[in-house]
Amino acid sequence: MKAINTYFIFLASILIFTQTSKAQPVFAAAFTGGSDCKPAFTRQLFHDWVNEQQQNILKLDGKADNQFNPSANEDINFLLTQYATAKIDALQCALETDSTLGDQGKKKYLKGLRNLLSFYITSVRGRKASTMILPDIINAYEKCIIADRKGQPIDVIVKGLSYDAAYVTTRADNETFVKNPGYKACQEQVILKYCILHPAKIFETLKENPGMPFADSLVRLIAKKYPKQLYDYSQANNKLSQTIRNITDDKFIATVVKMAKSKDGQQYFCFLDNILQDKMTMEEVDAAKNDSVLYFRLLVKTQIEYAKRAQEKDTAFEFKTLGRRLETKARENFVNIINGLHNERSLDVRFKCIQALTPEELYYLAVTSDGSMYTSSFVKGVYPLMLKKLNNRGDSLLIRVNFDRYRKFIKITAGFNMLDQYLASFPKPAKPGDEDLANVLMRAFVNNLEKSEGIEDGVDVADSYASISETLKPVAEEMLRNIQANYKRNLEQSNKKGIAIYNILNKLFLSADTTQHIDLTKELNIPPIYEVPYQDLTYDSTGKLAIQLFIYGDKDGIGLFPGLVNMFNNSNWKIDQSNKQWVTITAAKGKPVTLYMNRPLPEEGDQDAKAQEALCQYLEKNNITVKVTINRGHSYNAPYTIEQMSTDSKIVFMGSCGGYRSIHDILEKAPDAHIIGTKQIADAEVNNPFLRLLAEKLRTGSNIDWIPFWKELSKTATDPIFEDYVPPHKNLGALFIKAYKIAMGDE
Repeated sequence: MKAINTYFIFLASILIFTQTSKAQPVFAAAFTGGSDCKPAFTRQLFHDWVNEQQQNILKLDGKADNQFNPSANEDINFLLTQYATAKIDALQCALETDSTLGDQGKKKYLKGLRNLLSFYITSVRGRKASTMILPDIINAYEKCIIADRKGQPIDVIVKGLSYDAAYVTTRADNETFVKNPGYKACQEQVILKYCILHPAKIFETLKENPGMPFADSLVRLIAKKYPKQLYDYSQANNKLSQTIRNITDDKFIATVVKMAKSKDGQQYFCFLDNILQDKMTMEEVDAAKNDSVLYFRLLVKTQIEYAKRAQEKDTAFEFKTLGRRLETKARENFVNIINGLHNERSLDVRFKCIQALTPEELYYLAVTSDGSMYTSSFVKGVYPLMLKKLNNRGDSLLIRVNFDRYRKFIKITAGFNMLDQYLASFPKPAKPGDEDLANVLMRAFVNNLEKSEGIEDGVDVADSYASISETLKPVAEEMLRNIQANYKRNLEQSNKKGIAIYNILNKLFLSADTTQHIDLTKELNIPPIYEVPYQDLTYDSTGKLAIQLFIYGDKDGIGLFPGLVNMFNNSNWKIDQSNKQWVTITAAKGKPVTLYMNRPLPEEGDQDAKAQEALCQYLEKNNITVKVTINRGHSYNAPYTIEQMSTDSKIVFMGSCGGYRSIHDILEKAPDAHIIGTKQIADAEVNNPFLRLLAEKLRTGSNIDWIPFWKELSKTATDPIFEDYVPPHKNLGALFIKAYKIAMGDE
């Protein structure tokens, strides 16, 4: 501990820097003499504990010196250093020289000071508190000592602190002020401050800290902001749920509680806003909830109403919950059924369950099941039935649904190659000079994307372009012109989000035309989508390349396996079946390409999983980096392939039903992957020709140029389901997401 004259220097610094901390030292009048405050022998250890924490504070900035410089402001650093040294020294001295305080009292407060400083260090390192609170906690602790000695409650002092300062001051230990009459109120103050600072965590915090006197008030305060949490927490059997259920004079809370208490609560909850406004009753929901068509109709009607309100900046309670409920019911009661009957030849039988749906309801089947509806389900069932019920007036459909999710619908029709037919259903201009409504729609499709919440609309525009550019070139050309005009507009307005969106779309669309020679890697800092150079797939200086094929030990996998091996039974390849868990197929001519394929051993006892694990371990042990991954199996096997696949994969073929829907998960595992998957069923009629062509291209050292590759594949993969496979160059949405994150600094 330093000499007392150091404290006078510190007092001068306090006068200079009052703008940083207005609190004045409480014990200043207690020592004005020249005592060096030498501790009594019995308390030396306690002072040493404090001194040790002082040194640890000075090291918090990463430098082992006598300065505490955590900020870029020299004045603040000087003040923090004075508090870490002179101020704490002065507080120790005040305690040590106080003749009215006994030995045990001095030890108690010195130990408490040590604990305070130690907890401050831990909290700063754990990012639970700011380094800047040091003056506040020292001054608060000093005031708490004075109040505690007088028998006065300390919660008044804590009440004036910020949350992190209050947290550190009161949670440092449970001994120093535990007998103070304000101790319990201090703990409650900290919890209240935390709740105010983190409103989204109020329900969770109140559950973990039962009996808070302000629980009722906080529930009332945030109920409308977090109705789903209100619903969930009211269902429990604890103190918080009792508090919620006891609030009967608040219509909103009482209504949510009533729903939560019902066994069919989720059926009602998505209609919360209309029920609160007496536009709908729970009895009306009861009348429809057991009929799939009537309940879906109620969902669609409410969705259209809420969507219109949202466009007018009036967002209904639980609008997103309604959307999720709509999606679930569309999939469970209709889409899964018509998908499951894809082999049924009679369209009347296959699409019987959707015959009673209105055009609006058919529309929502499409836009809520993006990625899960089979091509044939849309092209042969949902779309023609919808247009028939509209008397082939496609423009009236969007008016009926208040243009809700219209970009998603355009993306879907483009992806299923039905956009030209849909736009043709729009009426032609009534008189010369009037603009074609179809052109107006497509211009709106690409306009003002920066105003949309999130980037989903931008992703839909990106996903649409690949299909449109192949089938509707005039529309694609107009889209590109509109994209460039919007880019210019956002540049003039300095709109960062808009600049990023339209710059990415412009570059992606231009890259679809190979004559433009757009280098996406250079322009957007992402791997090119149209080509994978051979050298990017190799893993050593000699040009070796490894392909890994995952196959599973069910009946289908066991049946497919011999055919897969026999595909390579020619002079270009050498087959090695000596290993009991996998087969190795190596090029006998051309480049050093090797295909590693686990045996589909019986799934009983997880023998196939063990074979895959053994192969993965072999590849890792031998420093063989797989950059081409092939998945063969049912859709429920896909997650296991993704979990085990190499993070270095550059080409990923998902030969399983609905593999296209795994794009997000694959990109999470292998961010640079070029992904091929199907929207519908997967079959050997496409999967085998793909593997055969890819293997031959690699064996001969060819770069994989997706556009000509896909055209060549179409000549051998003649099964109609080939149309449902999505090649990498049409996965512009995935590239858009990656580029946008980079442009906005999210990666």
